[in-house]
Amino acid sequence: MDKFLSVNDVQNLDELVKIALEIKANPVAFGDVGKNKMLGLIFFNPSLRTRLSTQRAARHLGMDVMVMNIDKEGWKIETQDGVIMDGDKAEHLKDAAAVISQYCDIIGVRSFPNLQNKEDDYADAVMKDFVKYSHSPIVSLESATRHPLQSLADLVTIRENSDKPKKKVVLTWAPHPRALPQAVPNSFAEWMNAADDVELVITAPEGYDLDPEFAGDATFTNNQDEALKDADFVYAKNWSSTTEYGKVVCKDNSWEVTEEKMALTNNGKFMHCLPIRRNVVASDGVLDSENSLIIAEANNRTFAAAAVLKTILENK
Repeated sequence: MDKFLSVNDVQNLDELVKIALEIKANPVAFGDVGKNKMLGLIFFNPSLRTRLSTQRAARHLGMDVMVMNIDKEGWKIETQDGVIMDGDKAEHLKDAAAVISQYCDIIGVRSFPNLQNKEDDYADAVMKDFVKYSHSPIVSLESATRHPLQSLADLVTIRENSDKPKKKVVLTWAPHPRALPQAVPNSFAEWMNAADDVELVITAPEGYDLDPEFAGDATFTNNQDEALKDADFVYAKNWSSTTEYGKVVCKDNSWEVTEEKMALTNNGKFMHCLPIRRNVVASDGVLDSENSLIIAEANNRTFAAAAVLKTILENK
């Protein structure tokens, strides 16, 4: 694996999950893998779990870590090619990526969509340019379209909590006062479709169908109650409209995941990537129940990241 932008970069999905669980079982066992290696984490927008879990993952492998928040600690970066840079942007991404790669053996990059123009966002220019101009492997810490480290942690969590040969997993849209990116649901759907032990059902209001590139062969329905029947896992997430891109076109609070909704499932486990707005996306009763996996899921972010870093380091 020479980069990690999506599930498509993974040669063996089951093996990667296995590595994550091996590291979780013995976090200090691979402390020499990253000895004298540097991980650079570049953030174009804020982070909590992604930053802290990836730093901890690197430490488990013996790596040193440098972190830079471009939005707070650096000058503005130009991303367009061929422009006359006489405005407020002091450095071009092609130069910055090349320079950073001289300091770092692996670079993690986090960027967000503007949620104004789908074509521009889905081009994923920042991530692709880092891959193009960097001399070091790139790991996506979330992009405009995907969040693969989160999705790997989600799959690890599902495998830990069920050994059923086929698990019904429901990705349900949930309310939110703001328009949010589609990266997490896109990525989650993509990874669940790639797993041979998952039957994926996606449920959302009209106008929130995920792009077929990510939804794949998943069953889609606008009937949340029907989708939740007999579910083994319920993954709640808000995303902005796909027909009116970047907008909130549904404010139906009945999509909140409640204890009554979870009662429709097969004693289903609840999942969310966090942060979560309590009693908007899901009720306190759901989040604080024995079937809530949100904290365990966040913990697995460390071991998912460590598995990716280990795999890249051993293949360099």
